[in-house]
Amino acid sequence: MTTPLDLTGKERAQGVQKMFSKIAPNYDLMNRIMTAGQDIHWRKEVIRRAKLDNNDSLLDLGAGTGDIAREGLKQHPAIFALAADFTLEMMRAGKKDSDLNWSSADALNLPFPNESFDAIVSGFLMRNVTDVPRALKEQYRALKPGGRIIILDTTKPRPNILTPFINIHLNYIIPFLGGLLTGERDAYTYLPDSTKQFLRAEELVAHMAAVGFKNINFEIKMFGTVAIHWAEKA
Repeated sequence: MTTPLDLTGKERAQGVQKMFSKIAPNYDLMNRIMTAGQDIHWRKEVIRRAKLDNNDSLLDLGAGTGDIAREGLKQHPAIFALAADFTLEMMRAGKKDSDLNWSSADALNLPFPNESFDAIVSGFLMRNVTDVPRALKEQYRALKPGGRIIILDTTKPRPNILTPFINIHLNYIIPFLGGLLTGERDAYTYLPDSTKQFLRAEELVAHMAAVGFKNINFEIKMFGTVAIHWAEKA
């Protein structure tokens, strides 16, 4: 069975878009199950690290159902929060909060002027883009000087004593539960596979530095399979 990981360029982007359209109705539920509810805490941390002030502008890129943007408004009701995604069905699934603004956006060609946002955040976006450096450049361009980028995503786990258990969770438990609850086993085979093929946390740091981001830091979560990166535009 062909998955988006078997494709490149525009065909891969279309494959990812089609896949997320299929799993949109159960996306939030599966996130809770796959992470044992930890993704809720990670999204809260993302917003805390964005260091938002009143009237700041926040872009939640690859927003899915808008959970991070919604958390931004919960912690800072006076900000302007925009949730942007390139999958219509994901945005439809997330339109449950009238206070949240929505925009269609491709992470490789953001439809926003230079220096538009005080913070740009993303949750599980970067492993799905076809060109990581370009996606980072676009976010750098759209940030105001001194603006913050926060990236929540999977990271390639390093071998450790828990590796056998991590592999069982990624290779068997997640696809089984995904197929059982959504009927889309292939999608929940792609998601663990994309984790194993994505950059290690240190490699993503190097890409962020090459674009121009400063004060780059990261923290590893979930037994080495998830990382939160944060940095500033010079």
